[in-house]
Amino acid sequence: MDLLKSQSGWMGSPPSEMRHRTVQCAGAHGLHRMAYTEWGDPRNPRVLVCVHGLTRNGRDFDFLAAALSQHYRVVCPDVVGRGRSEWLSVKTEYGFPQYVADMVTLIARLDVPEVHWVGTSMGGLIGMCLASLPGTPIKRLVLNDVGPMITVESIERIAEYVGAAPVFADLDTAERYIREVSAPFGPLTDAQWRHLTEHAVSAVDGGLAMVYDPGIAEAFRKTPLSADVDLWAMYDAISCPTLVIRGAESDLLLHETAQEMSRRGPKASLVEFEGIGHAPMLLDARQIEAVSQFLLADSGR
Repeated sequence: MDLLKSQSGWMGSPPSEMRHRTVQCAGAHGLHRMAYTEWGDPRNPRVLVCVHGLTRNGRDFDFLAAALSQHYRVVCPDVVGRGRSEWLSVKTEYGFPQYVADMVTLIARLDVPEVHWVGTSMGGLIGMCLASLPGTPIKRLVLNDVGPMITVESIERIAEYVGAAPVFADLDTAERYIREVSAPFGPLTDAQWRHLTEHAVSAVDGGLAMVYDPGIAEAFRKTPLSADVDLWAMYDAISCPTLVIRGAESDLLLHETAQEMSRRGPKASLVEFEGIGHAPMLLDARQIEAVSQFLLADSGR
């Protein structure tokens, strides 16, 4: 990864190991703790926030965070109801108003005036919401396989497995399940699939279960869609430099939508990866390099 070697980036102390922290957030029905993993020098004023997809967690970004921790303080939250974060008592509160509010609280905790943002799927939508607001702290945005038009077909596919995962007898069984439901991630290595699995399950009575609240599925069941979701007005309000990453076989971000994203709003740059659906997992060198080149392009300012 030549760019990572050539950019001077933050010249503080060498990056430390990951740190596990939490921040207290408020919702309509009480308080909850959101967990996050932090990489790099905690004094670095350059902060990169990486936010995961619907049923995933912040550990998906371990490889990207490790690669960029010499340049950024990298913060990877577990969105409420996922990973090490607490679950909401009222399941109808799972939604973008709560997620955006939690991220504003997190950024206030980090005590920086601006951040760069990488968001995969749901994490990209949270980033779009925040980046479209007046006074947004997001100054550079990466949307990983998500955009302002979301197809009904992709939502129906996701709804089939959200909240429906069984209890697994062991890690191998869990990995087989994750490989099946996450096949659109593309041709990952055995080590990468094992990494994604190890951080996606935890011990429960009888075996292992996915580390997310099954209650996040209620939004899918209660509000079935009959048309694609149109968020173009939100996207057009974004003004910061934006990169769109797309899996060439994605059913959530269509090619024509990605092309239109390069022509309007922030006029995003577009990178597509062949042989991958929804969504590129930013685990291999080519994908990490694409993100790094975009994020570090302004590092000389």
